Amino acid sequence: MMIDTFSAVGWLGMILLILAYFFLSSKRLKSNSLIYHLLNLFGAVGIAVSTFATKSWPSVTLNVIWIVIAGFSIYKILNTKPVYKELK
Repeated sequence: MMIDTFSAVGWLGMILLILAYFFLSSKRLKSNSLIYHLLNLFGAVGIAVSTFATKSWPSVTLNVIWIVIAGFSIYKILNTKPVYKELK
């Protein structure tokens, strides 16, 4: 039963990563958008969990790095103050 659950989590993660790439490629999302990085983060988490369960260490490593990059990007987006132009 657990393998089925881990497999489903992996499939969901894969779908999220493909959606992120599709939306970026079709210009429906920008590379600096929060939604884009959240899709990448949760997609990588899903695949990392699934591949951890099957002990596929290269894939786990790749997805942990992906999670760190997405997390850093989300942190930057959330902590960047907006720039207001002076009204004339």
